[in-house]
Amino acid sequence: MKLILKQKPGISNHQSYNAMKYKVAIFDFDGTLANSFPFFLSILDELADKYHRERVSPEQLRELRKMSTSELLKYFHFPMWRLPLIGRNVNHQMSQNINKISLFEGMDALIQDLASLGMILVVVSSNSYENVIRVLGENAALFSHFECGSALLGKKKRFQRVLKKFNVDPAEVISIGDEIRDMEASKKMDIAFGAVTWGFNDPEVFESRNPDHIFYSVSEIGSVLTGA
Repeated sequence: MKLILKQKPGISNHQSYNAMKYKVAIFDFDGTLANSFPFFLSILDELADKYHRERVSPEQLRELRKMSTSELLKYFHFPMWRLPLIGRNVNHQMSQNINKISLFEGMDALIQDLASLGMILVVVSSNSYENVIRVLGENAALFSHFECGSALLGKKKRFQRVLKKFNVDPAEVISIGDEIRDMEASKKMDIAFGAVTWGFNDPEVFESRNPDHIFYSVSEIGSVLTGA
């Protein structure tokens, strides 16, 4: 099936690209591009039992969504060395249930619009490359680079790789994600951060931390990135 890419009337791709504030958009995957949180919730009790932790109540979950990754690790008393094992376990289970994961509504059109304007699209995710590709489907071809399987607290290094690969000024790059760790890594690299409000961390968390942008809808991402 051929993708039909949208373009603003009267404006060439080259002109649109030059007018955009950001030349590179780095997207987180889970909770940002893909609606995988419901799947994670569906295996949460299983994970708690497997790793000998108390099951999380709905009330606790609301509080956990206000915590950073470091705070979550302290809350559950998880040693750092166990994180890769847990991550691989979650990614493996997701691969077996990949048909339950889909992009958020409107993401298809957003990806195609940004690509048609010449923006460099990148995914940086702790999820596996295979899972990311399968959920993106044909849209995967519109991304210029993937940094997958990154450690939960290892996004800064991945961002460094992206800046080096595309030889861009940090001021021309924006990172878009749903977690505090995404924002922390972005700040360390002096790149702009846009927080989405439909992922893991509670929107109130971002509203109090002053990211460069807060996106309450997918369409707002397009408006900011294209300057429409």
